[in-house]
Amino acid sequence: MNMIARMALGAFCLVAGGAVADDTVTLPKTLVWTSFDTGSLGYNQSIAVGKALEDAYGISLRVLPASTDLSRIAPAREGRVPFALAGSDAFYAFEGVLSYATPGLGPQKLTAVDLAGADNGVAMGVAENGDINSIQDLKGKKIGWVVSSPSLQSNVRAFLAFGGLTVDDVQLVEQPSYGGAWQAFTSGQIDAMTAVTSGSGVLEQAAASPQGLKWLAMPFSDKEGWERLQAVNPHFTQRKATVGVHIDEEHPLECAGVPYPALITYTAPQDLVYNVTKAIDLQAPVYSKMQSGTSGWAADRQVFDWVVPYNAGAIEYYKEAGVWTDEIQKHNDDLVARGKVLQDAWATMEGESGDGFAEKWMQVRADALEAAGFPAYFR
Repeated sequence: MNMIARMALGAFCLVAGGAVADDTVTLPKTLVWTSFDTGSLGYNQSIAVGKALEDAYGISLRVLPASTDLSRIAPAREGRVPFALAGSDAFYAFEGVLSYATPGLGPQKLTAVDLAGADNGVAMGVAENGDINSIQDLKGKKIGWVVSSPSLQSNVRAFLAFGGLTVDDVQLVEQPSYGGAWQAFTSGQIDAMTAVTSGSGVLEQAAASPQGLKWLAMPFSDKEGWERLQAVNPHFTQRKATVGVHIDEEHPLECAGVPYPALITYTAPQDLVYNVTKAIDLQAPVYSKMQSGTSGWAADRQVFDWVVPYNAGAIEYYKEAGVWTDEIQKHNDDLVARGKVLQDAWATMEGESGDGFAEKWMQVRADALEAAGFPAYFR
């Protein structure tokens, strides 16, 4: 179906006031994917997408919330569920770094189904009525530190690096989960926490609390700050967010951006991935009216130039939808080649263990990538 036809289908859908099915979409009666905590943006968007798919195709989407990166991806890695919702952790898993730089894990053979583009961003939130007005002002302050979540921890490190700070310059306050961290912020137990700027009930609660909520800008003009940030999180790009709590077209925020949510898979059959990708795209006009930011799930909003390769089933549909180009294919082929280098390097670590394992792997990994002409990151 070409883009004009898809737009016409979406317009009809909105006029009709409900979901539009497509008899070329074949889905199982029950779909399952893991998600972020209940009340998070990823969870809320999953519920909206699931309701649209249910109305259109008579299926049920079970959304399984999990508090940590590893617990969210593990069911898909182990084949217990076909899909998992992720964020930056998809990048860390694919690269085999941070919590994946351990025996039994390493670089993951995962692929992307949907890398949602959006008009929100990733930023550090602080009290609206407080005295913190820049990243530099975080020195000595209490920052939420979600245990067993290397992606959220890395975000903290990256934002601090933008301001020339490290974790040694602040007070890290351990939290059990993302939602728990924002509850701690709302109750005044911590001074700052990272988040995607929109679509989350915990952010709305924080904004409605006596202390309120505001975001710390990371001006694009601060080139040195951005170099420091991207040295920690190379998958972060500059984004002028126009959607979020206290953010709109008239009050944009210069901050970071990543595809979010990222729907990934390990072993889902290609035909299932194709049909799920197609169904999600066709129902975009419906669920985007239910939940802010979900329009980014649509085919024409994908972040095709990110750091995780797409699944062959998803590529099949994106070609059909007319949004997959030769340039995108070249980028994806490069990522597939990078993944093979990582897997081959990991194979040389068989039988290795002990306290120095992570350090040795990171050196083996970097040497292999650089020898193949790829940037190592995470040196």
